[in-house]
Amino acid sequence: MNAELENTGIDQRSFEILPRNSKMQSADQQTQVEFNKVLVVGLGQIGLPVAKYVKEKGYDAYGYDISSKAMNIAEGASIKKANNFSEFDVYILCVSTHKQGDLFSPQIDGLLSVVERISTEAKTGALLSIESTIPKGTSKKVFEMLHHRLHVVHAPHRWYAGEEKKHGINQPRTIGGVCDCCLKVGMQFYGFLSDKNNDNRSLGIPMHPVTEIEIAEITKVVENAHRYLQIDFAEELYLYCQANNINFPELRDALNTKWNVNILEPRDGIGGHCLPKDTKMFLQSSKSVRSKIVLAATEVDQDYRRYRQKRGQQIRGI
Repeated sequence: MNAELENTGIDQRSFEILPRNSKMQSADQQTQVEFNKVLVVGLGQIGLPVAKYVKEKGYDAYGYDISSKAMNIAEGASIKKANNFSEFDVYILCVSTHKQGDLFSPQIDGLLSVVERISTEAKTGALLSIESTIPKGTSKKVFEMLHHRLHVVHAPHRWYAGEEKKHGINQPRTIGGVCDCCLKVGMQFYGFLSDKNNDNRSLGIPMHPVTEIEIAEITKVVENAHRYLQIDFAEELYLYCQANNINFPELRDALNTKWNVNILEPRDGIGGHCLPKDTKMFLQSSKSVRSKIVLAATEVDQDYRRYRQKRGQQIRGI
């Protein structure tokens, strides 16, 4: 099994790498697709805002989630419940890609189980967009599972809950297609080139298309690994200051007066599930070259967490 798919739930025994100009069976002749009925699968922190945005843009928006609570919340937002996966023009996958019970470890079993169902119910020529963060190689695996019948693109989200108005659904992002026709259909649905105007009905999102879908896949994990490093440097600098009796806040303020320096504020360790999970995904994406700096960063974060825990115990007199 290739390193990029280790620990993520992909079985590569029947995995075939397709040439860039590979054609879809029965669907390769039509790259102009009518979009009306859209299904968003996974209605959590990302999927629900996506479904709402799709509805606001005038599409017939449906949702599906294995959580009845998530489904009820979506229905309360006027997102219709999908009773089956047939007759949709677009499928947007916003399924979590972490292990059940372990937010910090990547796994795509849930996403692949959704794809299996879509493969038996979807109509030929529909568009399937993966917005979930995925390991390199996943999109082509999905294309194989769909028997080349659907257009497959990867358009990783950049939605940020902390600043939804500024960094919501409608912000520039990358998109890649398994085949050229997939990318054309994906661009038709999502919007327009990030440096062009949008003249057609679409989601109206400025997109940056890439020539290989693997580039789109690795973009999101590299983005989050880079953010991980930024936070981690701040953590290590904080530990340095504590060890050398230096006022960290004052040093940080002084450093950030330089135009190309932005030292972040370390808090309780690198939390959430996106940054730790996606950083692991990045580390697993290559067997021949392992990122020494990212590996070291994960160790620094553990050191920082231990320091904060020890300091907290001292303050509480434990």
